[in-house]
Amino acid sequence: MRTRTAILVALLAGLHLVLLFAGFFAPYDPTTQNRDLPYAPPTRLHFMDSSGFHLHPFVYAWKSVVDDNQSDSYREDRTHEYPIRVFVSGSSYKLLGICETSAHLFGVAEPGKVVVFGTDAYGRDEFSRILFGGQISVAAGITATLIALLAGSILGVIAGYYGRWVDESLMGVTELFLSLPWLYFLLGVRAFLPLHLSTIRTFFLLTGVIGLIGWARPARLVRGLVLSARNRNYVLAARGFGGSDVYLLRRHILPEAFGLLLTQAALLVPRYIAAEVTLSFFGLGVNEPVPSWGNMLSTLQQYSVLVSYGWLLAPACALVVTSVIYSSLADVFHSRLKSYST
Repeated sequence: MRTRTAILVALLAGLHLVLLFAGFFAPYDPTTQNRDLPYAPPTRLHFMDSSGFHLHPFVYAWKSVVDDNQSDSYREDRTHEYPIRVFVSGSSYKLLGICETSAHLFGVAEPGKVVVFGTDAYGRDEFSRILFGGQISVAAGITATLIALLAGSILGVIAGYYGRWVDESLMGVTELFLSLPWLYFLLGVRAFLPLHLSTIRTFFLLTGVIGLIGWARPARLVRGLVLSARNRNYVLAARGFGGSDVYLLRRHILPEAFGLLLTQAALLVPRYIAAEVTLSFFGLGVNEPVPSWGNMLSTLQQYSVLVSYGWLLAPACALVVTSVIYSSLADVFHSRLKSYST
């Protein structure tokens, strides 16, 4: 169990570290267009040429050709090799949004291109866009989760600790939110809000809407835990010795909710990432040219693009991998909670 937990935590930390330093790991600016390379396939990595085996990998530049169907396709231009270098200088970006730098983990000399996951319709590097888009999508999921857990915890503690009409009123509202069709309600609320906003305003609007809609389930779970904890003998004894409500909550009741909230966070983050992806997919979230996994996948609404350029499904793969890691971690937390309770 501990080994599995350590592996999942390491994977999750590595994922967030890569997204946090996306500018360093991405070889190109995610908004830079190259109209000479629309829908270019992923670059092939080579170790051998006509002269033999090379220890350092290299790539060939893609050359656009017109096939028999009068559509663009690509072949490798083998007249020149472009070795892949590490710790190179490229397009400038702001590291952690603070200091400007041009250092990148890898790259090739111009006019060569190393497009790990190919390019989109405008020739933009798909790999770089996935990393920068992951910053938006994952940050939206984490921020919305914090909002939902904060609101749910406060309301759940109030309902569970004070009970009576307070509990009945808050749980009535909770039941209403739980009975609503979550996805359609989210789409409806977002559709009534302004569409043309700056990226920052859109981000906080999205996270606020998603988080405030999702508070009901955490509130109900916290309320049940508080109802059980407030009647335990040591809580009643502390109250008998004059312990205030704040003291009882802080010292005896809220610490028991930490494990529950941690499990809920691991469950809600991928759910809210998917919510941001869904909204952006339908054009109700972050708009171009700023990438997010949702607006990157929106191009696949065209059937011809979906069946012809499979590498554009890479953001969906990133979403699946992220969700699996979070869900597996939630299972581990849940198993530990069950073992502690028994």
